[in-house]
Amino acid sequence: MHTPVKVVWEALPKPVRDLVASSVDRMQGVAIPSPPTLPLDTPIRLFIGPVNYAGQGYKWARAVEKNSEIRALNLVSSENNVFRYDADYTVPWRTMTHSRRWQRDLLNALVDDYTHVMFEAQFPVLGGMYNHNVKRQVDVLRAGGVKVGMVCHGTDIRLPSAHRAREPWSYFSDDSWTSIPTLEKEVKKNRQLLDDVGAPTFVSTAGLLLDVPYAHLLPVVIDASLWRTTEPALQRERLRVMHVPSHPLQKGSILIDDAMRRLNDDGVIEYVHVLGRQQAEMPGLVAAADIVLDQFRVGDYGVAACEAMAAGRLVVSHVSNQVRDVVANQSGQELPIVEATIDSLEEVLRDIALRREYYAAIAANGPTFVDTMHDGRFSRRVLEQFFLTV
Repeated sequence: MHTPVKVVWEALPKPVRDLVASSVDRMQGVAIPSPPTLPLDTPIRLFIGPVNYAGQGYKWARAVEKNSEIRALNLVSSENNVFRYDADYTVPWRTMTHSRRWQRDLLNALVDDYTHVMFEAQFPVLGGMYNHNVKRQVDVLRAGGVKVGMVCHGTDIRLPSAHRAREPWSYFSDDSWTSIPTLEKEVKKNRQLLDDVGAPTFVSTAGLLLDVPYAHLLPVVIDASLWRTTEPALQRERLRVMHVPSHPLQKGSILIDDAMRRLNDDGVIEYVHVLGRQQAEMPGLVAAADIVLDQFRVGDYGVAACEAMAAGRLVVSHVSNQVRDVVANQSGQELPIVEATIDSLEEVLRDIALRREYYAAIAANGPTFVDTMHDGRFSRRVLEQFFLTV
């Protein structure tokens, strides 16, 4: 929506916007989807939504269903699922935001059919109901006997000012991608919401525990079988180093580019910078690499690093000591990601080229580590312990 039109639109009372949007949907023949139902044959029935970042809502749902006492289902808006991750229940954003019938039907279904609802990234599961007020949506679900949980994914709860203070290369130092002061206010609001709701709270990566100290780590989940390969890493005479940034600015792509080009020109590595590929292509691309560069501005790790570790590739990235300590304490294993900063990356890669056996042993630990922390079993146990009780 163009800015002047958006300003006028948002100035209208919400009931008027709902009426206009719903009328447009009716004229275009858009059907209001029925609410998702689950068989009532298990004592615990979980609903997760509405963002499904990196497909995690769906993956957590599948993970908890390994327990025969639990059924689960996830929701995402179609416009928020641009990478087409698997999802159980997909609804157009306009329907979620403006269809009072859809909101009412979903609320009734959640109260009637579900025992637990988990809100992702402080977004409203019931769409535009109560003018998107998450606290009111939590209250009405609780009044209906539903237990509520909250899960944070990343930028929704990572406080820019605190991150800049502890990470010299923080991506919050660059406001070309968003208004950092605006984001600071939004994150503070999200943290206040978590405090006010007082529900079991989870974070998908260990670094976010600094922003929500009372949260529990709910690790991201991947299907490791899609990434397994029999091709060993670090065997080529000229190591193939791949960087596949989902967000180049946040990952630090531009800041490492000069060093990578020097190493490439010196014949130490073959540098492959991949952009714009479909998710289905990624296992083959990662298997064809020796080293995968993840990120250098966050200090944490997520889905992309897990996928590369599952493939037995050597992952090089900046991961803070705090994250490494949490992971070691909870998994009993050292995180098999080689530490490098923007300043040290070139030196680290030259060392890898010289000491291949040492680093190959680190890469070989990747699949076992992923099986321990990121195949869904650990995440299921966390949810069972802290949330999914009868």
